[in-house]
Amino acid sequence: MVILLDKLEKKLGKYAINNLIIYLLCGYAIGYVLLFGQRFTGVPYLSFMTLEPQLILQGQVWRLISWVLVPPSSLSLWTIIMFMLYYQLGSVLERTWGAFKFNVYIFGGIIFTVIGAFVVYFFFPPLLGGVIPLSIGQYFSTYYINLSIFLAFSACFPDMQVLLYFIIPIKMKWMSIFYLVIVGYNVFQYVSAGEWCAAVPIIASLLNFFIFWLMTRKYNRYNPKEIHRRAEFKRQVTPPRTAYRDGTPIAKHKCAVCGRTEITNPELEFRFCSKCNGNYEYCSDHLFTHTHVK
Repeated sequence: MVILLDKLEKKLGKYAINNLIIYLLCGYAIGYVLLFGQRFTGVPYLSFMTLEPQLILQGQVWRLISWVLVPPSSLSLWTIIMFMLYYQLGSVLERTWGAFKFNVYIFGGIIFTVIGAFVVYFFFPPLLGGVIPLSIGQYFSTYYINLSIFLAFSACFPDMQVLLYFIIPIKMKWMSIFYLVIVGYNVFQYVSAGEWCAAVPIIASLLNFFIFWLMTRKYNRYNPKEIHRRAEFKRQVTPPRTAYRDGTPIAKHKCAVCGRTEITNPELEFRFCSKCNGNYEYCSDHLFTHTHVK
């Protein structure tokens, strides 16, 4: 799958959306505006945007994407802090993976969630007493897609330490394990109770994380530690350049006034001037006679 993504990136990478996390957060802003608007006007704007397979099949195709604008929670100070956190996490992931792979990751979560909604609609009515669920959009949101961003970040930077509740220092890997345990327990409870409408959205929204990190082990090459290790190894094994491509030797010292080097004039000595503003080197003939650069 890694090879396939690399090939797709070469062909389609130019179409990737840069700063995708900003567009997602702006979508939430639109959702909150509509949320406040329906409180004052009484018009349930958000109810026309939820992910409802039955209504989509009846022609309301905009619901395939409009549900992404529905805020996962009410607006509060804690919500604003979480959005700021997700902006930082998403930005770092995009710089680490590249815009194309980050796009695939996010849109993969969105597509899997849509597929999960139709799976519930078509395949689980027999488990619900033969009743086709008329309103399952309330179970599908971007909450777990946002959680997948957090999990992906913790997989890239497992040893990064954050302050839980701004007080308790804890590493990202332990927080992600804690969240996965909680999510797994919730899924187990829902399945045991036969509440597939609640279990499938969680599984579908996090499926992109499991595909990316359990089936693409070669993504270790995008781990910052691995990138640093390879760069350090390359620096150590690569001999320093001593000549240009045409064979001309590369000078280590060059006078900023006359341009002479230790190659053209090996009898000269070169020194940096401590009074010049910058790294200016001069030969012994101009070290004390040049005009200082301010």
